[in-house]
Amino acid sequence: MGQRSKDLPRRSCLSVPGSSDRFLEKGPTIAADMTFLDLEDSVAPSEKVGARQKVAEAVRKLDWGDRVLCVRINAWDTRWTYGDVIEVVGNAGERLDEVMLPKVQSASEVEALDMLLTQVEANSGLPLGHIGIEAQIETTRGLINVEEICAASSRLEAIIFGPADFAASMEMPVLTGGVQIADYPGDHFHYVFSKILMAGRANGLQVIDGPFLKIRELDQLREYCMRTRVLGYDGKWCLHPDQVTVINEVFSPTQEQFDKAWDILDAYRRATEEEGKGAVMFGDEMIDEASRKMAIKFVARGERSGLRRRSS
Repeated sequence: MGQRSKDLPRRSCLSVPGSSDRFLEKGPTIAADMTFLDLEDSVAPSEKVGARQKVAEAVRKLDWGDRVLCVRINAWDTRWTYGDVIEVVGNAGERLDEVMLPKVQSASEVEALDMLLTQVEANSGLPLGHIGIEAQIETTRGLINVEEICAASSRLEAIIFGPADFAASMEMPVLTGGVQIADYPGDHFHYVFSKILMAGRANGLQVIDGPFLKIRELDQLREYCMRTRVLGYDGKWCLHPDQVTVINEVFSPTQEQFDKAWDILDAYRRATEEEGKGAVMFGDEMIDEASRKMAIKFVARGERSGLRRRSS
């Protein structure tokens, strides 16, 4: 996997159509944690082959800063997959961190991509294992096999839920994916979110929610983001620059939460190392080893988001 990008934040993951010169030029100016240049759904079939060169040149020539930079290729059930990998990865240079594989249904699809990437890296002079993989779960078959998919390759860095294609795969009676269904008494994707999250975490992956399609409804976006944020997801896709700020805020700890996590770690260290206690009161709550583990996660997430501890 790409060691540079594995642990970088992915709060906001911005989609940029790979066939659009205008959007490719604008991409580096939008403050998303991760940007993926798309060769799949946002590119018309007639434009897919021509978009490869545009994407490779954009990766190679534009200044993308320190963000995670990814290219979404076409799925294995199309005629474009191998060409996407050979032409884009082979010509983009070392700045490309990852490729994203959509509509993954089995571990063998990830394994096949891993082997193809190894050959392309060897023939292009890239370090072996340089390119990471992000995998999208967008079908019922993919969800059934998600545990095996998440364990399929050491290149995997993130697993992503694709709500629109998944709704189609389930034959849900909806025409807009990735939004709340008012007629359902609860969250219709809660089981899906939890299953993907557990499979990803068990294999050390970041876990990303898919897009919110009503791009002008920023208040609804903020509310909808909380469904996966409270479960433990790392971030969410953005389809429009206006969504980036909202998503970055939701998927970051507050300064107060970050500072409290540090205070818990300090209190627990004193209790165990200086007082010989395994549990101690912290304000009006009891903290112990489980508290330490939760606090470490908050600190790590906050530091990935750029937070620094305030002086006491």
